[in-house]
Amino acid sequence: MRFVSRLLLAPLARLVFRPRVIGRRNVPKRGGVILASNHLAFIDSIVLTLVARRSVSFMAKSAYFTGRGLKGRLQRAFFSGVGAVPVERGAGSAAQDALDAGLRVLEAGDAFSIYPEGTRSRDGRLYRGRTGVAWLALTAGVPVVPVGLIGTDRMQPGGKGPIRFARVTVEFGEPIDLSSFGPATSGRARREATDAVMAAIQRLSGQEEAGVYNEPPPATVRERVGRILHPERR
Repeated sequence: MRFVSRLLLAPLARLVFRPRVIGRRNVPKRGGVILASNHLAFIDSIVLTLVARRSVSFMAKSAYFTGRGLKGRLQRAFFSGVGAVPVERGAGSAAQDALDAGLRVLEAGDAFSIYPEGTRSRDGRLYRGRTGVAWLALTAGVPVVPVGLIGTDRMQPGGKGPIRFARVTVEFGEPIDLSSFGPATSGRARREATDAVMAAIQRLSGQEEAGVYNEPPPATVRERVGRILHPERR
């Protein structure tokens, strides 16, 4: 299904949207590899997998795979076809489960994309990276290809919803070997390795650096109050 989807959708997407793709050869043809990108819109993951030189898996909400009826089947077929891996979104054990899902993809010798910022930028700035990308790369022993996405926020204003015709640029940087930073068990190694990846992404995207983590809007009143009372836990 993934082969057929790429065979049909990738040429169609390039014909309709005419994306500008730079450095495509920086993505290894085979073997486990992480594509670490900035995040501007929901469409980012689909754009990445359709313009890369190989199929790229990415994390998607498990709800996309559990719908019923014709719509549910079509949605499930589409996300399966473009390489989505169903995961439960959230903090704590859910976040680790998502990383474990990515690790399985990498250990199988496939490509996996991740957004170190954690969630899409709502103001166009590049936020501080979370260290899951370094944990994945160091644990799996795979390189990281930094990616700069430009224009997907114009393609999908507001980050989600209807798709508009807008020129998109996707630039793949040279692969980065993070092994010199130390083992995955070292918090310092993960932090420094992640900062190196984010610096590479910034050079490709040209975004202003926010210097802080990108926090999604609180889902509940309890979470909102918790952020106010315990800012050190964020």
